[in-house]
Amino acid sequence: MANQEMGSVGSINLRNGESMVDLTGRVHQLPCCIKFTGPSPVSHYFKPKSTDVEVDGLSVNEAYFRGRKLQGTTMPLPQGYSGFVIGKKKVGKRKASDKSEEDSGCWETNAKFQNVTFWNHDSLPSQDDAFLRTFHWLAVAKALHQPVTTEDLESASINL
Repeated sequence: MANQEMGSVGSINLRNGESMVDLTGRVHQLPCCIKFTGPSPVSHYFKPKSTDVEVDGLSVNEAYFRGRKLQGTTMPLPQGYSGFVIGKKKVGKRKASDKSEEDSGCWETNAKFQNVTFWNHDSLPSQDDAFLRTFHWLAVAKALHQPVTTEDLESASINL
């Protein structure tokens, strides 16, 4: 790994194995910022539950966080996509002379997931939520980066 003028080059080890923790059903996007990193007994305090409410084809869940009511829904990641939790690769003890390798940009996967629950504070979840709309960009990106065939060019020129 080497630093370049415009950034640095790194690697991510997306290991395929059963030893990777599966967080499917436990990844949440909350409408707040939590300024704490470290262990916390979240499951003791944050207890989402299903409701009988459905909006725009979305099943609504309900939870409370610090006394505030949240309403959300669980969305599967789009076909062909997976979610990963990554962290800096842990390396054994190093000499002071190896310090530059410590910031080499090597990352590894710590967990995987296949869905995300997003929460709103003041409104029910809907298909118009910004979080859900971001998934539409995946289809746009695929279309933009898909190779153009000769047939595509011919049909486009006929329609002009």
